Amino acid sequence: MTVEILAKKRGRPVAFDYETALQNAMHAFWQHGYEGTSMSTLMAVMGMNKASIYAAYGSKEALFKKALERYVQGPASFLAASLAQPTALAVVQLMLSQAAQMLADQLHPVGCLVTQGALACSAESAEIKALLGGYRQTLEQQLAQRFTRAVSEQDLLATTDPVILAKLVMTVHQGMVVQAVGGATQAELFNVAAMATQLVAQGYTTGQVK
Repeated sequence: MTVEILAKKRGRPVAFDYETALQNAMHAFWQHGYEGTSMSTLMAVMGMNKASIYAAYGSKEALFKKALERYVQGPASFLAASLAQPTALAVVQLMLSQAAQMLADQLHPVGCLVTQGALACSAESAEIKALLGGYRQTLEQQLAQRFTRAVSEQDLLATTDPVILAKLVMTVHQGMVVQAVGGATQAELFNVAAMATQLVAQGYTTGQVK
């Protein structure tokens, strides 16, 4: 989508690609975190001056929220897709295997915008930190609800604690984020995902529901 903003000095509109600029901003936030991404960095990657960025996207905080939404609906969309899988094991397998592929993909910044962004936030960016923390908590709660359903369907053992299992899966996922940032390859992360999935299969699933 091409957008035109009125240039203050010359009085004529300056056209730019809204989606491309937002994509570039998302990558900057992904790589540097919210606080680590300066306005000068955003201006450089978006090809816009500060006034134009504010006119098109609002404040830096508003721009970050738009970038986060794009991230959730794009690179991280596999997380929502995982929850729709027919069995608990399929949920875990898809979530972790897709995470392995995405987190170490060299076509974009490595790691996770949500996890890295929250860790890098100070008290000055409390609202952004709360936003990112809330996203992670919501995903963990959704996993717990999915595993609760799996217990009722006899897909998971009756002794399974859905809340703890959800926390386990999220802990593995966030550990994979740290590994990716530290230089782990996709192959290494795929092995981690496969082993974690196998442990869930051996320790929690009944094998009654395919």
